[in-house]
Amino acid sequence: MDVKETIKLNRCRKNIRRDVGHAISDFSMIADGDLVMVCMSGGKDSYALLDVLLSLKKHAPISFEIHAVNLDQKQPGFPGEILPKHLEDLGVTYTVLERDTYSIVKEKIPSGKTYCGLCSRLRRGILYNFADEIGADKIALGHHRDDIVETLFLNMFHGGKLKAMPPKLLSDDKRNIIIRPLAYCKESELEKFSELMKFPIIPCDLCGSQNNLQRQVIKQMLRQWDKEFPGRVESIFRSICNVSISQLADVSLYPFAELESSKQMVKNIDLLEVS
Repeated sequence: MDVKETIKLNRCRKNIRRDVGHAISDFSMIADGDLVMVCMSGGKDSYALLDVLLSLKKHAPISFEIHAVNLDQKQPGFPGEILPKHLEDLGVTYTVLERDTYSIVKEKIPSGKTYCGLCSRLRRGILYNFADEIGADKIALGHHRDDIVETLFLNMFHGGKLKAMPPKLLSDDKRNIIIRPLAYCKESELEKFSELMKFPIIPCDLCGSQNNLQRQVIKQMLRQWDKEFPGRVESIFRSICNVSISQLADVSLYPFAELESSKQMVKNIDLLEVS
């Protein structure tokens, strides 16, 4: 690596570590003595996540342990040797879970339909159960800022919900705390970091073989917006972190029916005094 690339890498790593540090601090993601299970998919985001958490482990004022986990879903042609070699080179404690979810997804989902929903549910259940087995305090996922914004629009456009991905989440069964330390990181920064680090990327052939996935449509829309209106995606993300419940319309979250003007309050008091 030449001098220019080294400077770019150092700057990139510094930006990512800064953003991760802020996210961990803002949401109290990691506590002293935690065992953090880092989910490794073989994509750029999980490689970056592991890199920055290993750095924090060395320099943070608290002590925590890392256990990397990869789920081999038995997709045809999956290069099962790549991640173990990378993790062994780093000296990281790791486990590769071999579960044939590929066959289940292919059997259950009709041809032409999206695999992602069932695939993610199966993957999530396996990882949550394994976190219990090893006594992990936190499960770290590699979702970044752009993933969170994309999910917001997916839920609005296709689910009718104002809902995204929280940086910290208690699972529905209350067993696990899920953290997303990359929540403040831009995907473009992670892409740059991955290229400079020359991470051995493993593509997801199961989902990647499908065209016109709605998430890809949303991703292209956001990238076009950011190209035409720089800062728009950042602004959208800030809005997720700055919610005004009274300015929305969910009657289960805000007591709209109980709102009264000062005039109405005075009128009610007068009626009480008369009676």
